[in-house]
Amino acid sequence: MSVVGVDLDDLKRRMQGALASLKTDFSGLRTGRASASMLDPVSVQAYGQSMPISQVGTVSVPEPRMVAIQVWDKTMVAAVERAIRESNLGLNPVVDGQLLRLPIPELNQERRQELIKVAHKYAEQARVAIRHVRRDGMDTAKKAEKDGDISQDDSRVASDEVQKLTDQMIGEVDSMLEKKEQEISQV
Repeated sequence: MSVVGVDLDDLKRRMQGALASLKTDFSGLRTGRASASMLDPVSVQAYGQSMPISQVGTVSVPEPRMVAIQVWDKTMVAAVERAIRESNLGLNPVVDGQLLRLPIPELNQERRQELIKVAHKYAEQARVAIRHVRRDGMDTAKKAEKDGDISQDDSRVASDEVQKLTDQMIGEVDSMLEKKEQEISQV
């Protein structure tokens, strides 16, 4: 859909990109049970570049409270271990040759509160990204009006549509955050 002077489909696509990024960030926040996706946000310095753990080894979940990483290259074991320790996930890898075991500790109330704060930070980053897209849409409408391409009324209608889209997307961010908070808070 396109309002005069503003491509709403493009703005919506860009805002949904922020939501997808938030979903990825949330998948990395552990909730007390093991998941291979919890390591998705962790990057390893390997071969002169930063790459996801899934590109240097096989990530599996052999037990409900354990994640295992079978590193393909022996020289990368230390780099993978370092990346996990520095990732702020609260995991302590146990190295056994080329296999790293990550026992998932029980979450205490203090750690749950920390994870909720991290979730809020991720949600705020998504809101900021959505607001940047909104600003671009508003600027496009104002510029088209200033250049005489559209009338003042059309500019106002375009701005209102951009604001409605923004409110809808921020509402989705808030509902995703609420679900994640409930998931983290469950004992």
